[in-house]
Amino acid sequence: MSSDTIRLAGLRVRGRHGCLPAERELGQEFVVDVTLFLNTAPAAAHDDLSRTVDYGALAVRLAEIVAGEPVDLIETLADRLASACLAHDVVEEAEVSVHKPAAPIPLSFDDVVVTIRRSRA
Repeated sequence: MSSDTIRLAGLRVRGRHGCLPAERELGQEFVVDVTLFLNTAPAAAHDDLSRTVDYGALAVRLAEIVAGEPVDLIETLADRLASACLAHDVVEEAEVSVHKPAAPIPLSFDDVVVTIRRSRA
């Protein structure tokens, strides 16, 4: 695994994920953090965006997934986001955290976060 990373933190997108009917109907904000593990040396050596990940385009794709088809579990959402990250040939591994700060919990809390790590192999 490469020691280089690209991190996109705090991507905020409204989605309709959750097991409860109200979550599907009303929706809520989700926050996504991704860390991509890759070798950035070829991109740096040639100053060439095509040899790395365009994080702007990646952010748009991740937002489309969060705003798209609802799922019951944020674990499933995180897995879909990781697959989108790994669709880039240069990405060796991806770590994805999905935050659900407005989760329907009847107690005071700061956040609910699911973090997964997926690799090509």
